[in-house]
Amino acid sequence: MYNVSVSPHVRDKSSTTKIMLDVCIALLPTLAFGVWHFGINALVIIIASVLSCVASEIVFELIVKKPITVFDLSAVVTGLIIALNMPPTVAWWVPVIGGVFAIIVIKMLFGGIGQNIMNPALGARCFLLISFASRMTDFAVDGVSSATPLAGLKAGESVNLLDMFLGLHNGCIGEVSCAAILLGFVYLLVRKVISIRIPAIYIASAMLFIFLLNLPSGIPSSNYMLGQLLTGGLMAGAVFMATDYTTSPITKGGQIIFGILLGFLTAVFRVLGSSAEGVSYAIIISNLCVPLIEKITIPNAFGMKKKEQV
Repeated sequence: MYNVSVSPHVRDKSSTTKIMLDVCIALLPTLAFGVWHFGINALVIIIASVLSCVASEIVFELIVKKPITVFDLSAVVTGLIIALNMPPTVAWWVPVIGGVFAIIVIKMLFGGIGQNIMNPALGARCFLLISFASRMTDFAVDGVSSATPLAGLKAGESVNLLDMFLGLHNGCIGEVSCAAILLGFVYLLVRKVISIRIPAIYIASAMLFIFLLNLPSGIPSSNYMLGQLLTGGLMAGAVFMATDYTTSPITKGGQIIFGILLGFLTAVFRVLGSSAEGVSYAIIISNLCVPLIEKITIPNAFGMKKKEQV
């Protein structure tokens, strides 16, 4: 006797809320380190960012008379990732504007969770970089402005790799400590929230293309290459942003192409661009390519033959 029912036939206990809760937990080490390292203003930025995202979603859904969806925690995750990308001394209202833009313009106007065409938090960060460039690139510590290690690498300076790994340097709140990011990465892998495919291919291809693009000026040093890996948003972007379910491919082949595209664009922006960083722009541009990537990598249905080329 067989129990026949309509699809889907494969079920598990996962839900949007559980997945988003796991992402929140994975983000805690890097954000907690940011608060410890940079001080109370970093905590203010995190709280302001999360509250603005949650409030924006509630207000929008009340206005358009849609069910309230903030309990799925996706707005909280967006707020945490926006805060992760903020300079520690930025004014509290900057992430608030970013949160409103991320939720209303990038997420809700496209239909809500699962319908947005790019990562809302990174779209908001790029919007803020364009709108408030001086504030978003000011990494002053104790009133003294200094370049980030990534900017130092671009200028030909060397960096302390141990400090880069631990996070004992200036930069965005949630991007400075690779050790803390790796803790979140391991947690997400153990919980099977993400696979290693996109982060590994992204990081490997980024390092390869950075190496190749530097060859015309000479073989880059090991300090330069490891510094590119350990500084800036590469690790955080690969773990927390490039793996976003909605804006990354679902096919294995698509994920490989996606990771390589991410690595190539990041290398181009970092090596050839005027700015030292390029992760945010690389990810949102690649997000826009996902429908095409999935179209060319979708497998044939069982029993179907590929159309012959004329």
